[in-house]
Amino acid sequence: MQTAVHVTHEAIQKIGGIGAVLHGLLTSKTYLASVPRNILVGPYWPSDARGEDRLGPQGEVLYSSLDNLYRSPLASRFREIEQTFDVAIVYGRRKYFSKETGVSSTPEVLLIDVARYDAAKIAEFKYQLWKTFGLESARYEDTWDFEQYVRLAAPALAALHALGAGSEFEPCVILSHEYMGIPTALAAVLEGERSNFRTIFYAHEVAPMRRIIEAHPGHDTMFYNVMRAAIVQGHYLEEVFGDQSSFYKHALVKTARFCDGIFAVGDYVLKEIRFLGPDFQHVDSQLAYNGVPHWRITVDEKMASRHKLQAYCHTLLGYEPTYIFTHVTRLVPSKGLWRDLRVLEHVESMLRERNETAVLFALSTEVPMRRSDDIHKMEKNYRWPVVHREGLPDLSNGEALYYQGVQEFNARARNCKVVFINQFGFDAKSCGSRVPADMDFMDIRKGADAEFGQSIYEPFGIAQVEPISFGGICVFSSVCGCAGFVEAANDNEPTPNVIVGDYTSLIGPTLRADQLLLIGQPQRDEIEDRVAAKVARELLGRLPHTPAEFQEFIDRGFALAARMSWDAVAADYVLPGILRASRAKRLQQIA
Repeated sequence: MQTAVHVTHEAIQKIGGIGAVLHGLLTSKTYLASVPRNILVGPYWPSDARGEDRLGPQGEVLYSSLDNLYRSPLASRFREIEQTFDVAIVYGRRKYFSKETGVSSTPEVLLIDVARYDAAKIAEFKYQLWKTFGLESARYEDTWDFEQYVRLAAPALAALHALGAGSEFEPCVILSHEYMGIPTALAAVLEGERSNFRTIFYAHEVAPMRRIIEAHPGHDTMFYNVMRAAIVQGHYLEEVFGDQSSFYKHALVKTARFCDGIFAVGDYVLKEIRFLGPDFQHVDSQLAYNGVPHWRITVDEKMASRHKLQAYCHTLLGYEPTYIFTHVTRLVPSKGLWRDLRVLEHVESMLRERNETAVLFALSTEVPMRRSDDIHKMEKNYRWPVVHREGLPDLSNGEALYYQGVQEFNARARNCKVVFINQFGFDAKSCGSRVPADMDFMDIRKGADAEFGQSIYEPFGIAQVEPISFGGICVFSSVCGCAGFVEAANDNEPTPNVIVGDYTSLIGPTLRADQLLLIGQPQRDEIEDRVAAKVARELLGRLPHTPAEFQEFIDRGFALAARMSWDAVAADYVLPGILRASRAKRLQQIA
């Protein structure tokens, strides 16, 4: 009976992609059949709920010294650990349930409050991290995001022992979801043969690569061309892009080479891992794509959702569009939202020739959900979301920057408009009285003709491939991890349901890495315009019109999504990797 420990900052709150991965695995029959015991480990956040609600609405608190709750038979053991490290522990269970699969599970949850900590204990642990792995904690300990995960490691491991994980009878695999779990994995490595832990670094991204790509004006166009050339020449990240040691996430990720295995959620992530340095060439690194939701719907269901979106557009803008495009995402630079507008510039001219119309509903925000009262006031006072004003409760700084581009596009366009909805939810309560009363979030997924997601850095990209099961055309960039999964799931054949824009494609002679480093915004602008024109032509050439054509897209999309489900991911990628890690001996050898 395999036990898996997931170390994550999303043990309670689903914040982003890691939360989606946990939900997918923990509601997968295939995964749960082989890994029936799962323990989620993370730091306690002061903003978390109190008392009986600390583990969420579907949670059960069995132990919490913060609330004087001592229902677990392990209460005395937990209390010893708290006294040893001067921390506080919250332990219990929370429920995961999937409407899609009907599967539920109740993993254990272990949260540790590390706001206080025994000074001698943390100093000794940091010394061991430096002595064994070369991790210089003193450089980063003023950064709480680093410090809290280093403090989490030792008491978390002690609590796992108390829970019977890592016993002599069965290896327990610790999965470090991103850099946050690495100190806990390293603490397990330090125990060596004294325990039966194995470790996997679950790379949902490679942090230094993201930072470089987002900061450089050449973005992915520059970076991936440089990386390809550098790898051919036998060079690695810091030889090409300089010393990265000041970045705490880079320092942590570099120590992932001491784990028994590495999971990469996309093809480029796997290449980025190996680009970190020569030490990573010999680590057991493998792909572990994210799963994709797959629900079967009828053409009538799709049309019903589509008509709601058309009606909403008519209410906002006065016309019912021929086509409905969507982009549901976080508002961060890596999502490349400006590329949607570049594609729509070409779509606009083509729609004029065809006497057709379109709308793009862009759902994106960089702040927490706004209050319903504020949404209704903005809607009444100045016709939100067609019109926006800078400053909260409306536009944040990043949202205002994106809205400038939307305003410029809408001022020039006649046949295609963009509606920027800086609020998630997509129902009347969340997004105002002009939303159809029976609208819900799934309508934007089911009713979309196409979903954009042309990111400059996207380790996988669950959001931009979600509508594929409903017959939507998914438009994403070649650097998205989901592009590789679609190709693998479709036997390396293209599919009409997906359009991939390769914004890294160069025209001209082969260049060296040092020459490619000079690619900046002018060169990227030129390439983006060329690729956007190609994407626009392909999109308008594929969009379905008749019920029979919609049916073909739905059937093809559902069949593809089924081969990309969480059950398929568990069977083909995650479980074989966990099994290999369980049998590995690297941990003991390093220690």
